[in-house]
Amino acid sequence: MFLIELTYKVPFSEVEPFMAEHLAFVEKGYASGHFLASGRKVPRDGGLIFCQASGGKAELEELLQDDPFVYQDLVEYRILEFVTSRAEEGLKGLLA
Repeated sequence: MFLIELTYKVPFSEVEPFMAEHLAFVEKGYASGHFLASGRKVPRDGGLIFCQASGGKAELEELLQDDPFVYQDLVEYRILEFVTSRAEEGLKGLLA
């Protein structure tokens, strides 16, 4: 399991024109089965994506190159890998 943290490097006004493209990228991530949950941080200085990747961190780093926020150099991203040891009943399938 992974958590991707995106943090804006520029004011939101510079990010906003790329939001529709970013949301299309996120939708592709859900369709491919990589993304499980996502949303913006509070305060709105970036976002989080909860995901899985059988190919590990390298697979996610490659996937992120298609995000306009990344290739337009609007965000810094950090990928945190973790092993789920406990989950709510509806999320039991996420346990390793």
